[in-house]
Amino acid sequence: MTDVLLGVPTTRRVEDRAPSREGRTYFLRTFGCQMNEHDSERVAGLFEGDGMVRADSQEEADVLFVNTCTIRENADNKLYGTLGHLKSLKDEREGRLLVVGGCAAQKDRDLVRQKAPWVDVVLGTHNVDRVLDLLDHAEAWGPITEILDEPGETMAADLPSRRDVSHSAWVTIQTGCNNTCTFCIVPSVRGGEISRRPGDIIREVERLTADGVTEVTLLGQNVNTYGRDLAIDGRRRPIFADLLRRVGEVDGIRRIRFTSPHPADMKEDVAAAMAETEAVCEQLHFPLQSGSRAVLARMHRGYTPERYLERLAMLRATIPGLTVSTDIIVGFPGETDEDFEATLDVVREAQYDSAFMFVFSPRPGTAAAEMTDHFVPDDVVQERFQRLLALQSTIGHDRNRAMIGDVYEVLSEGPSKKDPGMTTTRTRGGKLVHVDGVLPEGTFASAEIIDAAKFHLTGRLV
Repeated sequence: MTDVLLGVPTTRRVEDRAPSREGRTYFLRTFGCQMNEHDSERVAGLFEGDGMVRADSQEEADVLFVNTCTIRENADNKLYGTLGHLKSLKDEREGRLLVVGGCAAQKDRDLVRQKAPWVDVVLGTHNVDRVLDLLDHAEAWGPITEILDEPGETMAADLPSRRDVSHSAWVTIQTGCNNTCTFCIVPSVRGGEISRRPGDIIREVERLTADGVTEVTLLGQNVNTYGRDLAIDGRRRPIFADLLRRVGEVDGIRRIRFTSPHPADMKEDVAAAMAETEAVCEQLHFPLQSGSRAVLARMHRGYTPERYLERLAMLRATIPGLTVSTDIIVGFPGETDEDFEATLDVVREAQYDSAFMFVFSPRPGTAAAEMTDHFVPDDVVQERFQRLLALQSTIGHDRNRAMIGDVYEVLSEGPSKKDPGMTTTRTRGGKLVHVDGVLPEGTFASAEIIDAAKFHLTGRLV
């Protein structure tokens, strides 16, 4: 029998908890963004705190955790295909438990249970801290679904985590989003903006550096507005620029990245903090979504193409050597040929180093999903997508070739997956550089760029 709890968390007494799972194994499968990846690190931290050990494969695990994404339709399809495959694994071993968490679980609530009744635990984005309690319930009384409409007392960012990379870590500074972009499901599954206290963030970064971390990535749905919900100095205002400076003062931190800012909220103070704080990398993800004024208005993005380009020019003028990536949606409802040409014009002027390009995917629960009368035919969307892909590939390749002959500081991420005799490294601008020889993970070095492909560079250590 399924026990469904919607928005009513229950915490059992300590003496009612199941025994520690000492020696049992777990395996995590994560879909989606860095926020999901970081949530999976926290789940792993909770599991290992309960005595569990990570398995090398899902076939070997006693507990399988699937952390889901719902940003696009194919993410949902991939989830249910995965759960179908995992049913056979669950049937193979008595007592094996299957847990589904993340954004799809938060959005679909009982649909996961309906489509995959063999799942033992379904939890959402606001109660990651309760995964052990819910496992206890599943083992003692059977399957359970618990979805909370808002975060509980324990913010997920305060949970222990188990990182796969020793030198680099994610740090959540903010959860949720207050924007109303018509294509985005995030506010529905992550809730409104909640900023962590600056002191808590700094203490976490200090703990990370004591553990050998030299690079942190600050995570938020709209980092520019970080702190707007806090009363700092008696005022409610964004304090992201202040936070960048404070994190940059932590001894041991050599690289700071962040994602994602919103163009409508990008101000000069953040650009100045990036330029003046040595540890902040010259890298920016600056989502465009569309180059059409009309489409941006239907998206509720809060800026025009002209304003976007003005702010991008300000950022590049303030931060020398800035590397810029973006997001672009092709085929948003009502997009005309003229709208799409306007997007190509902005891409040509912006000269992005890279871009994440997506075909519009209607997400139930968003305003754009209701614009069915204005959906663009698939063949038109695909033709536009290929044109955009070809343009951005050329621009990105040209920008990479312009780096040949220059020397950059690189940070080792370990052996190349394709060639163990080479090391995969990354520049401060986030460019992937493969270099000859083996550098231990987390090692800083200098590399001269000797060749450039569309999506990576080749370097020689100097």
